[in-house]
Amino acid sequence: MKYRLQAILFVFVAFMLGCNEYMIVGVLPDIAHEYHDSLSALGLLVTVFALIYAIFTPLITSMANRWKRHHVLLTLMVVFFVGNTWSALATNYVSLLLSRILTATVAGAIISIVLVMASFVAPREKRASLVSWVFAGFSIASVIGIPIGTVISTTFSWHDSFWMITVLTIFVFAGLVWLVPRDTPQFKSTLGKQFALLKDSRVILGVVFIVAICAADYSIYTYIRPLITNEMGFSNAWLNWLLFGMGIFFIIGNKFGGFLADRGGVHRLSGIYIAMTILYLAFGPLLSFKWIAILVVALLCVAFSCYGSSTQLMFLDIAERDYPQSLDLASSLNSIFANIGISLGSFTASTAVQFVPMRDLGYVGSLYGILATVLVIILSKKYTGMRY
Repeated sequence: MKYRLQAILFVFVAFMLGCNEYMIVGVLPDIAHEYHDSLSALGLLVTVFALIYAIFTPLITSMANRWKRHHVLLTLMVVFFVGNTWSALATNYVSLLLSRILTATVAGAIISIVLVMASFVAPREKRASLVSWVFAGFSIASVIGIPIGTVISTTFSWHDSFWMITVLTIFVFAGLVWLVPRDTPQFKSTLGKQFALLKDSRVILGVVFIVAICAADYSIYTYIRPLITNEMGFSNAWLNWLLFGMGIFFIIGNKFGGFLADRGGVHRLSGIYIAMTILYLAFGPLLSFKWIAILVVALLCVAFSCYGSSTQLMFLDIAERDYPQSLDLASSLNSIFANIGISLGSFTASTAVQFVPMRDLGYVGSLYGILATVLVIILSKKYTGMRY
């Protein structure tokens, strides 16, 4: 019974973090209206958040190894609460940017610690399933959090969307105080020894693959709202339903990713990303056929979210066998390099829309898709571990 409650709580942590990170995409136009700024300029909020997330997550995760995980997790949750509440109170661009930086500083370390704890509390045969559900928490944020946040923003104010996350954070914090495991084993070591993991060629290939996938994702996702309304021609009444549907397909992709992780992991991913690249190439030409374009977006959502369980378990497997002192760092690699990819993709998209029509962003995504496909083919030949 306790394991099930812990599993549900870990999914809620991911949901909370996902709402905070991704909801900004749905409310960007409302922020732009209040601050009298352009969408391309405010797109940098996504880029900066992802970049800070990627820089600070490995540092905090590695340094926090000196203290008990549950103490560190609760402390980071308090910082997250302060940062998100600051976002809710922000009255200008600089204040909002600084609040997003503070939140990004701790968000990655929170999910990394949760993933390590999940790997310890779950029976070996349920690891892939629990990891896929934790990743699905981010997708559930797309299904429920982003549409609700967008509705709150358009009905009341985008500030109230962040207040919603603040309230959720209080409930999650109480659950962690009650249920978080306090006795997970830790291997204390120097920062240098922990970062030795990043010299492994399998890990290098894996993280660059994740960067490419997430850059492909955010080459269109940064501007998904104007793509749906302006380019595809859907009304605002349809927007939230379509965002909800995208979230459903993200969840399907995460669960399908857990299925793949149990049946070959990274060795099964190359076909997925070949298909994703083809869909990106078709994206622009199909935008005029709005329902076909939405189907393409749905399939892309599945492809985007397939990799998480396989790469997460691969990193943990490599760390357990060869770098036990780096287990916490290994758990953070997915989130670190996903956010580097998000930063790269959102920056590329923000730059591209200044020179090319928004409908051509699919071609940008296809270039990242080609890179991801090549990398995962090489990785599948180098990585032979299947302990999970």
